[in-house]
Amino acid sequence: MPEPVYLCGPTASGKSGLALALAEAIDGEIVNADAFQLYRGAPVITAAPSSAEMARVPHHLYGVLSPTDTCDAMRYRSLALPVIDAIRQRGRVPVVTGGSGLYLKFLSHGPSPLPPGDPILRESLEMRSLNSLVEQLQALDPVEAGRTDLANRRYVTRALEICLLAGRPCSSLRDGWEQRSREIDDRLTGLLIQRERQDLHQRIDQRTRQMLEQGALEEVAALPRAATGLAKAIGVPQILAHLAGDLDLDACREAIAAATRRYAKRQETWFRRERWLIRVEWPAGAAAPVEAARSLLPNRL
Repeated sequence: MPEPVYLCGPTASGKSGLALALAEAIDGEIVNADAFQLYRGAPVITAAPSSAEMARVPHHLYGVLSPTDTCDAMRYRSLALPVIDAIRQRGRVPVVTGGSGLYLKFLSHGPSPLPPGDPILRESLEMRSLNSLVEQLQALDPVEAGRTDLANRRYVTRALEICLLAGRPCSSLRDGWEQRSREIDDRLTGLLIQRERQDLHQRIDQRTRQMLEQGALEEVAALPRAATGLAKAIGVPQILAHLAGDLDLDACREAIAAATRRYAKRQETWFRRERWLIRVEWPAGAAAPVEAARSLLPNRL
C-alpha cells in the first residue's frame, strides 16, 4: 500500500496549493494537519481550502470539529490514523499537509514516551531552591545533568520531573526516543516548502488583506462565545479587539500580519529540526513546484 507523503511549511507558504497539485499528480487524497482548519465555521480566518479546491481531489479532516470543541496532538492522531489507513486501502496516496508541527510529529512518529507534566509535582518543585533541584538531578541522572543548562530553572525542573514521574533516568528515555525517531525518519517521506523571508512576509501581508476583505470580520463575529477551539487562531483575538472598538481596521490588519510573521518564524525553527524533511525551494512569483516535489518522492510513488 502507498505510504503517506507529508507536505509541511510555514503559514502562507502555499502548502494547500502545492498539496492539491501534488495529489492530482500522484493519485492522492489530502489529509489536513492544521490545528485550526479542523474546526468548522471559520474557513476564511484559518485559510482553509475553497470548495472548488476540495472538489478537485478528496480532502479529509477539514471542518470536522465544533468551534466549542477542544483538540490536542493525541486526539488529532486518533482522528487522522483511520483516515490515512482508509486512503491507503483504496490504493491512493495520503498527502498529509499542514503547519502544526506537534500534530505532524505525533502523527508521523507517535507520542513521546516522556511523561506529561504533573501540576502537583511541579508546584512542589517550584517551592524549592534551584541548588536543591540541581543536586537531586545530579544524583538521579548525572548524564542528563551533564548536558542540561543548570542555570536554567525550567530545564532543570523538567528533567527532574521526568525522572521522578517515570521512575528512571530522563537521559535514558530521551536517548531511546531519539534513536527510535531516527529509525522512523528513515521510513518517512516528507517535503518542506522553503521560501525567501521577504517573499513569505509579502504573502502573509497579502493574505491578511484578503482575509479581511473576504469576510473574516463577519466570520469571527458569528463564532459562539465558547469557541475555545478557535480562540487562539491568529486573527480571532485581533478581530475581536477591533469589533470591541479597541483597534481600528488598519491596526487590526497589522496586528494579524505581525502575529502571523512571528508564528511563521516559530514554524521554520520547528521544521529545521526535523531531519527527515526534504527541502523544496519555491521562488517568489513561480508556479507551484510540482515536478520538483514529485522528483523527490520515492520511486514507489
